[in-house]
Amino acid sequence: MEAIRIAAAQFEVRNADKEYNLAAMSELVETSVQQRADVVSFPEVCIPAYSFMRKSSRDEIHDLSEAVPDGSSVKRLMEMSGDFGIPILAGLIERDGDEYFNTYVCVDGDQLVAKFRKLHAFISPHISCGNEYVTFQLRGCTCSILICYDNNLACNVQAVAQLGAEVVFMPHVTCCLDWPIPGSGEVSRDVWDRRDEDPISVRQEFMGPKGREWLMKWLPARAYDNGIYAVFTNPVGVDDDQIRNGNSMILDPNGDVIAECNTLGDGVVTGLCTPEKLETAMGRKHLAARRPELYREILGAAHENPVIDPSWTLT
Repeated sequence: MEAIRIAAAQFEVRNADKEYNLAAMSELVETSVQQRADVVSFPEVCIPAYSFMRKSSRDEIHDLSEAVPDGSSVKRLMEMSGDFGIPILAGLIERDGDEYFNTYVCVDGDQLVAKFRKLHAFISPHISCGNEYVTFQLRGCTCSILICYDNNLACNVQAVAQLGAEVVFMPHVTCCLDWPIPGSGEVSRDVWDRRDEDPISVRQEFMGPKGREWLMKWLPARAYDNGIYAVFTNPVGVDDDQIRNGNSMILDPNGDVIAECNTLGDGVVTGLCTPEKLETAMGRKHLAARRPELYREILGAAHENPVIDPSWTLT
């Protein structure tokens, strides 16, 4: 791995408004360049927005979907990447024949460097799940992508680390949801709308168990256990009928946050990722010490005869 400056960006999306969202992204790409970033990463399905699709019909999702890499949005990303001289990672809905996918792409100038389809797609019955991991080279680093819920299953992060990933991009749309987890729940729209006169209240919501505290239960573990740099991106502000907390961040292979965006609005932070931390990461030593012959059959049997109800997911 070579040293690389990675930018994690967040912004307030608009439903089905690709032009607005792409324009907001362009401003953040410019900011990333000003921060001397070598690459910039955006949240899940940030180009058309995401959460509102849980109520969308198949025809509506079809109208939002595009071919990759020949669709207009990917071409726009390529133009943006070429204009600013920086690789860009962003999410959209991909159309492939009669199927639709939650897809995340990496472009570098006019090149499609990587394309990944979310493995655990459940926001809509009209969106299919992907079935492949991906690794790719970017600015001297071996990278991978896992989208939102893919990262909640620790085995996925371990899988891409075993495939050689040094940096894992983790685009999300998450937090501030009504989950069966202590302290979780939605953030009031009024609290967000009054953020200028009362920033304390919204920060308490965003930084508490509804937002950042929940992330800190597992994000550092994914980075530490696998000895990888984790790049977490997330929208901020109004997201359909809910509020998102942002907190986009970069974690190092020790599980430490090296850069975090805590702005109450659009923003970007840049973190320097160096090979030295990979070389001493305990997670890499742990992966090398694995003895899969001990648990290969157990894991297969557990999948076929699960103790935990497989129908339960954080929807």
